Amino acid sequence: MQNPTQSQIALARFKDAFDATPRLFRAPGRINIIGEHVDYAGGKVMPAAIDFACWVAARPNGLNVLRVSSDLGQSELPLDHFVKQGDWRDYVAGVAFALRDAGHQVQGHDLAIASDVPMGAGVSSSAALEVAIGLALSGGTVTSKDLAQIAQAAENTYVGMACGIMDQFASACGVEGHALMLDCATLAYQPIPLPSTACFLIVDSGVKHQHTSGGYASRRADCEAAAATLGVPLLAEVTDLAALNQLSGNPLKRARHVLTEIARTRKAEDALVQGNLTELGRLLNASHASLSADMEVSTPEVDRLTALAQATEGVYGARMMGGGFGGSIIALVEPDRAATALESILETYSAYLGQRPGAFVVRAAAGAGEVA
Repeated sequence: MQNPTQSQIALARFKDAFDATPRLFRAPGRINIIGEHVDYAGGKVMPAAIDFACWVAARPNGLNVLRVSSDLGQSELPLDHFVKQGDWRDYVAGVAFALRDAGHQVQGHDLAIASDVPMGAGVSSSAALEVAIGLALSGGTVTSKDLAQIAQAAENTYVGMACGIMDQFASACGVEGHALMLDCATLAYQPIPLPSTACFLIVDSGVKHQHTSGGYASRRADCEAAAATLGVPLLAEVTDLAALNQLSGNPLKRARHVLTEIARTRKAEDALVQGNLTELGRLLNASHASLSADMEVSTPEVDRLTALAQATEGVYGARMMGGGFGGSIIALVEPDRAATALESILETYSAYLGQRPGAFVVRAAAGAGEVA
């Protein structure tokens, strides 16, 4: 007997908890091929939605409350005022209040949530949850860029995490079989076809990250301080690396990463268009070196896992992915060598870690939407 899908779990959970027929919404997690820690600096990034998603079964309940049943527990969340909980419930309630802040009517709903997006692994489980909840509470009327911006506002304002727009945007606007070349300053984007010869491995370092602990926020503050010194609103507006001579200490290192990462992302777009995966792999390797040395968001475990992946036959390149301080790496690999490469990486890294970490092959999937 096959295991139930996450959509089936969400629907069954709803029926058990609320005994009614809901609508069903889906929002995917994401990978970021390249362009890390540049979204909040107004740079360009290259994410893709993936075939792991959060599913929300939803139905209005006629009450001024969200009644929620999920993998993480059950809760009733009031809609007359926001109550900070300090956990997953803030993402759910936060989206409701962010929708209201944006001028949308939000009524009470019964919600059942199921997800196979790994938590704490750098593939944006929180953004998938926010986007799926936003779709559900708006009845599918808020979509695309608007949905991404509301989901980001929920995380910024109500969760208390100063994230950029990339994660929510990729989840809301992803295109099947494509990466997105997204300008985070203007939200202009272009789907870039992924070659059939490109395959991505995601391997969890086994170190769970927690961005709200302050490391991510301090890196962003360093970037904002650098921008202020250089007299620009966003670091991405700096076009001459020589301007960095005005900086020192952490602002210098952070700004150097941002500007070189933006340049790498532009080159990565060219490499994808040309189908030059060797060059794309080289850029991934360089991205990791910069994230580790200049942005200082890697960990010894992540550095070790990345180096292991980079040295594995069939792998073009690899880097840490996500905000850092743990989570997963992404490796670009030849499709016919993906299984062998992944097993080789896991065998060696598991001996170091003392347990077998989560790992999976991903493909670029469609963005969020209602499921008929």
